[in-house]
Amino acid sequence: MKLSDASSSPAPGRWRSTTPAIRYEERIVDNACMQLVRRPQAFDVLLLENLYGDIVSDLCAGLVGGLGIVPGANLGVRTAIFEAVHGTAPDIAGKNLANPLAASSRASLLLRHVGPAPRADAIDRAVSRLLARGAPDARSRRQATTSAVRGRLIASCRAIGLSVDAP
Repeated sequence: MKLSDASSSPAPGRWRSTTPAIRYEERIVDNACMQLVRRPQAFDVLLLENLYGDIVSDLCAGLVGGLGIVPGANLGVRTAIFEAVHGTAPDIAGKNLANPLAASSRASLLLRHVGPAPRADAIDRAVSRLLARGAPDARSRRQATTSAVRGRLIASCRAIGLSVDAP
């Protein structure tokens, strides 16, 4: 793998000399995945090419409850995209089955990217509050509809004082 793909490029390490306070390590993707499962607390930031980023983000989502609760960010020089890690999930579109928490959390990432974080903090608190109270996720194997989780999230937002315009 070291010789056959873009992960062997020296580009990510170029900034090392200008930012010595940041510890930088390179790993082969299979070892990185094993270390993420065994010691996730050892990682603060992962910088990955698109294919490996997609694979590793799915792995990490599985570690914390599933694709339905994890947001993602793709950051470029002039462009940024914020999405649920699972993407559009066309197989369940319109069936009231998708977990809306990742979409809500991606809004938090977007808000942090474009400006001050108070609203982002509020969204994060509302989602955390909902999860702490036992929102359905992959670990618990409990099922709930999109609208049920949405309703509980709106209630959580309102409980912490966040204004929500929703029925």
